[in-house]
Amino acid sequence: MRLSASELSQFGEELGRSLQAPKVIGLSGELGTGKTTLIQAICRGLGAKARATSPTYALVHHYDAGPTPVYHVDCYRLRHPDEARDLGFDDMIREGAIILIEWPERAGAWAPPLDRHFQLSYDDDPSRRVVTALAHV
Repeated sequence: MRLSASELSQFGEELGRSLQAPKVIGLSGELGTGKTTLIQAICRGLGAKARATSPTYALVHHYDAGPTPVYHVDCYRLRHPDEARDLGFDDMIREGAIILIEWPERAGAWAPPLDRHFQLSYDDDPSRRVVTALAHV
């Protein structure tokens, strides 16, 4: 899909409204391609009360979306996949959460299995992004 910023937000909100916990969504792509923007829209669609922000330095943010916990995990700063061992994925899964992971490939085997995986990339038109569904179990 080739999406403008507003279409990316609409896509994310619709995706968020459709998610039933527990779910693990992975978002991959270069810096600046819209991963955090898409996560913000997914969180709005889920009914999260706070605006999602990038957890680049904190690595994990938790959002209240009613009865369903939502976790936003950013693995970009991991230097080695073993650092993901302490992110608490097992606890998130046990909690029945919706887990949104940026850069899941950097967590290696520590990342939980993805239910959906999207690759975001730049388009020839700088006002658009390409969103490709990589996996859907």
